[in-house]
Amino acid sequence: MSLIGEAAPAGTGADFIKDGSDAGFVADVIEASRETPVIVDFWATWCGPCKQLGPALEKAVKAAGGAVKLVKIDVDKNPVFAGQLRVQSIPTVYAFDDGRPVDGFTGALPDSQVQAFVQKLIRAPPVSEEAELLAMGREALEMGDVGGAAQAFAEVLQAAPDNLEAIGGLARCYLAGGDLERAAEVAAMAPADAKNPDLESVRATLSLAREAPSETAEAERRLKADPGDHAARAEVAAGLAAQGKLAAAADQLLEIISRDRDWNEGAARAQLLKVFEAAGQTSEVTRQGRRRLSSILFS
Repeated sequence: MSLIGEAAPAGTGADFIKDGSDAGFVADVIEASRETPVIVDFWATWCGPCKQLGPALEKAVKAAGGAVKLVKIDVDKNPVFAGQLRVQSIPTVYAFDDGRPVDGFTGALPDSQVQAFVQKLIRAPPVSEEAELLAMGREALEMGDVGGAAQAFAEVLQAAPDNLEAIGGLARCYLAGGDLERAAEVAAMAPADAKNPDLESVRATLSLAREAPSETAEAERRLKADPGDHAARAEVAAGLAAQGKLAAAADQLLEIISRDRDWNEGAARAQLLKVFEAAGQTSEVTRQGRRRLSSILFS
């Protein structure tokens, strides 16, 4: 209800700002705070600072969109809980969470501090089981526990077969284990136009592997005999990329570009971009490689 007894329009904060009382304190504050944090503003009609603080609290609570509630209690009409909480001056503000007071302050504060007080109370959204499994999978993969990562991603896919992050993660697990065929099968579970960093990395890696020569011993001999043999160096780079040695592959391709920027109609640069995609756009291989490429192209 609004102050004049009419229903407040939607979005005004009517559902999470209310006038409280001693009679309703347990329900409106203690019990309600088990679901959503509740701010209690102890005030009085004759209190000048209360008139300054009240609107600032209401504004901040409305901005929180229901993540925090506000109960305003006139201490002259409702002295019981103010006394129990030892309110000695007003305005006094208490914040309750899970049935107990967790924070508070006395006196009027600047709007920015009021906003910070309210924001601090907002609970983080609960983490879903799916999100926990995905996080476990990513962490396990980074630590080299491929089996543990694969199990976590597979559990997600049992419940959500179209989860792109789990598809990409599981495909990366197979890549890490050297099973390119199984990695391709898992990656194919996602739509061809699906955008996901892990999927894009897997697809680029598979593409590099398909294009790689079956063996590079001959190319290595040619390159040793003639460091200017760019075709041999490109074959060596392709072989390194297929083995997952992306930093070494990037080094070889950057060497070609530094010697001949436009060799084979830019083939080395095109291959280098695939290596970056396979490594991941935020990887150290890509960051350092792009810096070196820029230095070569614009020197």
